[in-house]
Amino acid sequence: MSSFSSSSSFADALLSPRAVALVGASGDARKNTARPLRFMRKHGYSGAIYPINAARAEILGERAYPSLAGLPGPVDHVFVMIPGIEVAALLPACAEAGAQVVTVYSDGFGETGPDGQARQAALVAQARGLGLRLLGPNSIGLADLHTGGILSVNAAFEADTLLPGDISMVSQSGSMMGSLLSRAAARGFGFAKSVSVGNESDISVGEVVDALVDDPHTKVILLFLETLRDAPTLARALTRARVQGKPVVTYKLGRSEQGDALAQSHTGAMAGNDAAVDAFLIAHGVMRVRHLETLFEIAPLASRYRRPHRAAAAVAEGAAARVAVITTTGGGAATVVDNLGLHGLAAVAPPADFVRMIAQSGLNIRETPVIDLTLAASSAQYKMLLEHLLRADWCDAVLSVVGSSAQFHPGLAVKPLLEADKPDGKPLAAFLAPEAPESLALLRAGGIAAFRTPEACADALSVFFADAGQPPVAGTPVAWPDGLPQRGMLSEHESGALFRSLGVPVAAGQLLAPDALQHSVPYPLVAKVCSPDLAHKTELGAVRVGIADGQALALAAGQMLDAVRRQAPQARIDGILVQPMESRLIELILGYRHDPLVGPTVLLGAGGIAAELSPDFALRLAPVSVDEARRMIVEVRQTRLVRGFRGLPEGDCESLARTIAAFSRLACLAGVQVEEAEINPLFVRADGVVAVDGLVRMA
Repeated sequence: MSSFSSSSSFADALLSPRAVALVGASGDARKNTARPLRFMRKHGYSGAIYPINAARAEILGERAYPSLAGLPGPVDHVFVMIPGIEVAALLPACAEAGAQVVTVYSDGFGETGPDGQARQAALVAQARGLGLRLLGPNSIGLADLHTGGILSVNAAFEADTLLPGDISMVSQSGSMMGSLLSRAAARGFGFAKSVSVGNESDISVGEVVDALVDDPHTKVILLFLETLRDAPTLARALTRARVQGKPVVTYKLGRSEQGDALAQSHTGAMAGNDAAVDAFLIAHGVMRVRHLETLFEIAPLASRYRRPHRAAAAVAEGAAARVAVITTTGGGAATVVDNLGLHGLAAVAPPADFVRMIAQSGLNIRETPVIDLTLAASSAQYKMLLEHLLRADWCDAVLSVVGSSAQFHPGLAVKPLLEADKPDGKPLAAFLAPEAPESLALLRAGGIAAFRTPEACADALSVFFADAGQPPVAGTPVAWPDGLPQRGMLSEHESGALFRSLGVPVAAGQLLAPDALQHSVPYPLVAKVCSPDLAHKTELGAVRVGIADGQALALAAGQMLDAVRRQAPQARIDGILVQPMESRLIELILGYRHDPLVGPTVLLGAGGIAAELSPDFALRLAPVSVDEARRMIVEVRQTRLVRGFRGLPEGDCESLARTIAAFSRLACLAGVQVEEAEINPLFVRADGVVAVDGLVRMA
């Protein structure tokens, strides 16, 4: 039982505690463990602070307490700065003091290896039993910049003044949180909350995001991620953020890594772990930026404007977002236009009727992708043109590129942008070619997204206009077919039976005993050695095509069995699978994988032997709707060959979409977890699709 009870909610105790205890607080101002007390006194925290140090009666002018047992009142939050080996013994006293949240700065837990992971798991179990929640261990802390509640040792809070704002950050890296805070502060961006989750043993990124959704001071949530932990909790929080209109932006490491791709299937090699994380973030409306500075520079754009609903199909077909670029520096504009193109955006020229209308107002412009006003326009004319662009229907956004005047005449350079009447529906952004901190500050104060580099500018606009994605559909449970094994690998014949039960068209076939090759499949046909132990039969010589008659079948069967016995002598042989030769317009790969971080995913990709050399695929969280499957089809470049490209015969893309949706229901199987499955190849024809080979691996 607690001696005290707290009336604070979990979110308040975590983010904005009214009373805190600092266990292990040092009286030596030079030590890290003295920082939280110094920071809170420096930045005006008005709540109760209880430094805990058994060796001192006073710390930095504050009364100190020998333990948590003798405090005069309850605490919401305890910040722990003692050796890791001593933390477990402290937790009962934290509960007695009324705490809901304990942040553990101490290290020596999960980050050290198996023994540390065991200590961490025991610590979390103990905390849960006491009714406590843990942030960390190995967390550099958290801060509420509106109250001065700095429960952190991060040197970023040494600043003489902290700028409260409407951006909040959650970071899996403590050091990067401080770096980003300092970089953003140098640009005048103020923060509401910042949280380092450390080892994320208990309180997860998702729970912090969920708390920030309800924080009245937070308008934009930024995430610095190294990986994903507890994706379901994060998904629920991101759904709430989307409903509440709070944009979430992330910078996640790992774009260049292949992740834990599986050797059993081509799917794992084509779409590594980062691609699955990307699919998760897109599905839940998160804007993933490529450049670190974009993480905070995009905040005014994300908070001021709602992302447009642009269909992924339209983007894939080349209908790029259209940006009207207006400039006073031709060279500076060229750097941005170049980067816009690299990010899939289009700088568009004004149409002739727009040019004529502007000329009637006394300003001559040309039908070029960059409207260059270097020598032509007054401030009033610039403002007039800007207001017309912001209401034009031929562009989706307006980008102002400002030249040297931004450095030497900041007020004049950005005056038209600040004074123009700006509708809520058309995004306006600015890129300043010179280093111009005063102009940047003016634009930030005016709520206009302004960028220091052309790369970050294009990065921000591209993720803003990218398809916002849709979460996976709610699938009804699917029964596992009778008679099929529920563990390990399925043979191709068994995999086909599972796919058929889901509604996937599978090539007709018969499984024959090696010494009884009678069948009813018409010649010519395909013959394969059927075994649950042969994931890739072609490489082993276990497939023959174009078999013309029974004599050729017998010869092929003998040769294939000999090849398998030589190269895979331990393989279990179920028999010889014979199938009719199937025609196709193109071949695709349809893959499924239960990703260890984000759960079930489905992939549609280009088929053939070059698929892994030049990946061309669309990936989604599973299951997907038929409509989402249609969007996947359009994203795969190879499908253009059956979608009317240069008069080529068209394939049955509606059947393909239904097949993708049916296959993705592997995520809904009741009682059995499929780790990975694949149809490779899947033939697309003018009158349907057909799966001609497949594999399934269960947990």
